[in-house]
Parts: sequence; C-alpha cells; structure tokens
Amino acid sequence: MHVERELPSEEARELLEVVADLARRELLPRAADDEAAGRFPREIFRLLGEVGLLGLPYPAEYGGGAQPAVVYEQVLEELSRAWLTVGLGLSVHLLACYPLATFGTTEQKSRWLPEMIGGRTLGAYSLSEPDAGSDAAALRTRAEFDGAHYRLRGTKAWTTHGGHADFYTVLARTADDPDHGISCFLVPGNAEGLRFAPPEHKMGLRASPTAGISFDDVELEPERRIGAEGEGLRIALAALDVGRLGIAACATGLAQAALDAAVEYAGERWQFGHRIREFQGVGFLLADMAAAVASARATYLAAARAADTGRRITRDAAIAKLVCTDTAMRVTTNAVQILGGAGYVEDHPVERYFREAKALQIVEGTNQIQRVVIARQIAGADAATI
Repeated sequence: MHVERELPSEEARELLEVVADLARRELLPRAADDEAAGRFPREIFRLLGEVGLLGLPYPAEYGGGAQPAVVYEQVLEELSRAWLTVGLGLSVHLLACYPLATFGTTEQKSRWLPEMIGGRTLGAYSLSEPDAGSDAAALRTRAEFDGAHYRLRGTKAWTTHGGHADFYTVLARTADDPDHGISCFLVPGNAEGLRFAPPEHKMGLRASPTAGISFDDVELEPERRIGAEGEGLRIALAALDVGRLGIAACATGLAQAALDAAVEYAGERWQFGHRIREFQGVGFLLADMAAAVASARATYLAAARAADTGRRITRDAAIAKLVCTDTAMRVTTNAVQILGGAGYVEDHPVERYFREAKALQIVEGTNQIQRVVIARQIAGADAATI
C-alpha cells in the first residue's frame, strides 16, 4: 500500500525514497531467513552508515544528517515496515548516541561523536538490570573513582546489540543518593573486563541480539563520564523520551507491514466465489486496521513535531509509544485472523509480525509504565522516578 508521507522539504522526500528503495532491495529479501536463523545483520548497519542513516538527527558539524524528528522518525517507520530488527536497531543506536550529543562537552563530542554517528560503529544503550527495569533509580551497577579512573562493576540486562556493539552508553551508580547518585558513561565495546552473556532466546526479533553484560572492574578515563556526576538519571530519562518516540515509529512500520500483507491476501484469496475482502466481516476489519495505522502515524508525528520545537516531550513520547505499540499488537493480531490458518504458519510473515509486536509493548518501558508517566504528567507531577 502507498503511504502518503508528511515531509518538510524535497531533500527529505528524496531521502525517504532512498530509504524505501534500500528497504525493498536489501531488507525484505532476507528478513524472514535471518530471523528464522537468528542471524544479526551487522553488514546491513554498515550499509546504513554508508548512506548516512546512523547519524540522521545529529549536527552536520560532527558528520550527522541534521534532520528533524519528523523526518528521521519516518525513516525508522520505513525500515521497520521492511524489517523490524533493522528499524529497532537504528532506533537503539540513535538512542545510544543521544546522551553524548546532548549532554557532552564540546571536547567530548569532537573526540567521539563523529565516529559514533559517521557509520563505522554501532551503539547500544545499557540501563536495565536484573533487578532494575522500570525502576531505573534502583540500579546497582557502580562506577567508583579511584583518583585517576572510574572502575565499573556490576551487571546489566536486556541490552540490544549486547556483544555486537562498538560502544555502550551505560548508566551506573556513583553515589547512594537515590535521586542524584547515578552517572552516565561511554564505554568502548572492546574494554577490558567487559563480558557478555549468551543472547536471550526470544519469542520474536530473533535476529536482534539481546544480551546481559557484566562489568568486571572495567577501567574508564574520567573523560568518558557524560555530564556531571549524579546527572545520569536526568540524562537517562531524557534519552528515554527519544527512545520511546523511536519505538512508536517502529511499531507503526510493523503495523503497516501487517496491514499490507492482510490487504494483499484478502485480494487474492477466494471463498464462495468472491475475494474475501468483499465480505463485510473482512472488509470492516481491514478498514479498522487502516484507521488504526493512520491514527498511530498521526500520533507519533505529532510528538515528533513537538520535539522539533525543542519542547520537552515526556508526555507526548509516552502517549505515542503506548498508542503505536498497542496498535501494532492489535493490527498484527487481526492480520493473522484475516489469513486464518495461513496466518498461523511461518510461510506468511504475519506470524512473525505478531510475535514481534509483543516486544514493542515491553521495550523502553512497558505500556503500563507509559500509563503511569502519562497520568503523572496530566497531574503535573514529576515523572523522574520512572
């Protein structure tokens, strides 16, 4: 199905055309096989880097694309429509770059940001721990300063690209203060003492590695701390706003892919002498799916426009993440229903879309947490503990 894009310039339209062509040629033909085999497509991210997609929202002076949120979020949607592992992976990389790009000093950005966003390296964002998921303030990984270096000790969980990333943005405790005891660090992927658990065996997104990380006395120079000591929780929460908006765009792309598959199947499948799309039960279901996808797209684009004004988007991003990922779950469920038995087997992609949609309701804060954030924002309360 053709998707009418909301783009601010001819340059942005050309960019989306390049992305859509790349997705058709490079992603769609291999997505199903790589997902079935659990193969991480690292070379695809190198290709994305070559065409400038790994630094889309970041300043041109550091090698970025300087694109507004309304553009790069639609890039995430287009990639996810072809292969969610790739769209999600790009979202995670952009999230991993955000703390340095936003809170780093000029010296830090000049030293590391060009390499991070220039296409040669891939990042990961490491906040969650075995006992600290949504309760980010409860994390236990510690970074102790010995007078010359920080020494990082502890364990992280659920890190996308764990074991494959070239750098990790890590949140660690530098003091016992519950509100100001967490700091942010940029950890090289080849640091001595960095250990990776085997990848998790997941319901979906099997080509996207998710692994635990252990920090065994990892030595970091002081310059690798991003922001002031104790500023890490504020940095983490600001980054989560960006990450949640990215997940919303990815979810919309996945929902669009499921809708595309259902529309195609309903036009080809005959029963009782008619294409099944001609039956009201199927036609109305397709109409509801199309309306839901369009509404999800409008929701995340509204949040993206707010981000482009420089306004804090905690509430907007939480709403977008909630609406778009719930939409993806509903639309993929209905796509399986329209395909019937065919939708329940691996011959058709909607079975995979259904499994992948569930993950999106969980990552970057479960949708129950999004409701907590939205409720607190409505009440005018500070959501800094989420």
